[in-house]
Amino acid sequence: MFHSGIVKGCFNEMFFDDHQIRPCYERVFTHFSGLRSAALEEQSRKARRMFNRLGVTFTVYQESASLERTLPFDILPRIIPMDEWSLLERGVRQRVRALNLFLRDIYHEQEILHDGIVPRELVVTHPDYCWAMVGTKVPFGQYVTLAGIDIIRDPAGRYLVLEDNLRVPSGISYIFENRQMTQRLFPDMCRKYRIQPILPALSFFARYLRSLAPRQTSNPTVVLLTPGKYNSAYYDHVFLSQQLGIHLVEGKDLLTLNNRVFMRTVEGLKQIDVIYRRIDDAFLDPLAFRSDSVLGVPGLMSAYRAGHVALVNAPGAGVADDKAVYAYVPEIIRYYLNEEPILQNVPTYLLDDPEQRRYVLANLDKMVVKKTTGAGGYGMLIGPKASAAEIEDFARAIVNDPKEYIAQPTINLSQHPSLVNGRFEGRHIDLRPFVIGGERVIPGGLTRVALRKGSLVVNSSQGGGCKDTWVVQLDGQQQEAGRECRIVC
Repeated sequence: MFHSGIVKGCFNEMFFDDHQIRPCYERVFTHFSGLRSAALEEQSRKARRMFNRLGVTFTVYQESASLERTLPFDILPRIIPMDEWSLLERGVRQRVRALNLFLRDIYHEQEILHDGIVPRELVVTHPDYCWAMVGTKVPFGQYVTLAGIDIIRDPAGRYLVLEDNLRVPSGISYIFENRQMTQRLFPDMCRKYRIQPILPALSFFARYLRSLAPRQTSNPTVVLLTPGKYNSAYYDHVFLSQQLGIHLVEGKDLLTLNNRVFMRTVEGLKQIDVIYRRIDDAFLDPLAFRSDSVLGVPGLMSAYRAGHVALVNAPGAGVADDKAVYAYVPEIIRYYLNEEPILQNVPTYLLDDPEQRRYVLANLDKMVVKKTTGAGGYGMLIGPKASAAEIEDFARAIVNDPKEYIAQPTINLSQHPSLVNGRFEGRHIDLRPFVIGGERVIPGGLTRVALRKGSLVVNSSQGGGCKDTWVVQLDGQQQEAGRECRIVC
C-alpha cells in the first residue's frame, strides 16, 4: 500500500531513512494499511464529491484562460508532533512581530534605514512602498493582522522559512475544510489522536478584527472586501465572512462621506469600522492608487488616514514580504527584538551584488530564481527542471535587470505519502502556518502538495493540492509504539 519509497536527498515526513515509521504516524499507518486500494479510492472520490458540492474551489490561471476547479484533497493527513510545532509556532510569531515593527519604522522614523541594516534604496524605491502610509497612524500599530509564513524542510529535516506573505495571504479556509473532511471520512482514526483544535482560532480572529475598530462602540461593523466572484480565492472570502460573522462586500457596496466609510443596506447607510480587505493595494482606492480601479472605494485612503476606519492588512505591508527584503529578515529580527532568529532562512543570493550574480549565472541549472515582487509560483525558474532555452532566457533577464531577481539553491522539499491511483506515493510538500495579530498561530496550518511526481511547485494557483495537518501530543502508548517501529518500505 505504501510505495512511497525513501528518496535520497529528501526528508520523508512519515518514515525514517531505514524505512521505520515515525512514532507519530504509527496509528495512521495501521489504519490505512488495513484498507484496500478500492476503499481508499472510494474515500478519495467521496472527498472530491463533497468539496465539489461545497464549492471548495480555486482558480488556476493558464496561458490562454483561467480554470476554476475543485481543490485537490489528499486523504492521508500530515502529522506534526507537539514539540516540533512549539518551535515552529515560536519562530513564526517572532518573525511576524519583527516584520510588524519593521513596517512601522519604515513609514515613520526609518531608524533601520538610517542605521544601514536594510538598504534605503531597496525599501523606498520598492513598487509596494506606499507613500500614502508615511506618517499615517495605524490602529494599535498593527500593520500585519494576518500573515502566512511558508515553511519547508530541507533534507536534514530542518524547518526553514521560504517566504513571508503579508499582503492578503490566502488559503486559511482550506485548513478548516480539510479538518472537517478528515473527520467525516475517518472519525475512528481521528479519535485515536490528541489533535490540537483549530476552531478556537477563528473565534480569536473575529474578536481581533473587532478590537481594531477606531470608533468607541460595543458592536463595531466589520466587513470583508472582496474583488468578487472571479477572484481565484473567492471561496476563501465567502468561507471567512460566514465563519467570522462579518459582511462580504464589494467596492460598489461601499462609499465614503466626510472621511468615513459606509455600507449601503436596505435600511440605509451603515458606518464601517474595520475592513478585512482581500484586494491588492493598487486597487483599493482609485483616488489614491490606480485611477482605473473599479474594485475599490474612492476616498478610502482619506478615511483611513483620518483614523475613522481600520484596514487589515495595512496598505504598504507588501514591501516587507518582498523576496529581496526577505534576505534581511534575520537582521531585522536581531535589530528590533534583540533575539536570534528561531527559524532560519533559505540561503538567498541578491543579484544586484556583482559577485553573487556571477556565481548564480554560473550555476543557474542548480538554482531557483524568483522575481522579487512575484507571488503564486508564477515567473519562477527551477534550474534542475528547466530547459537550456529557459535558463538562457532567465540569464538574459537577470543581466538586464538584476534587482528584479533573487536566487536560492534548489532544495528538495520534504516528501509525504499521497494517494495516487490507489496507493501511496511520495509527493513534495510545504507548510503555511497563519499568524493572527502576531500572537496566535492556527495549529498546523495549511500543508500544500505538489501533485505531479517530482514537482517542487506546491502553489494552489499552479495546480497544487492540500492535506489536513495535525498537531498532536504523543501519549505514552504512541511513544512505545514508536520504539517498536515496523519496516514497511
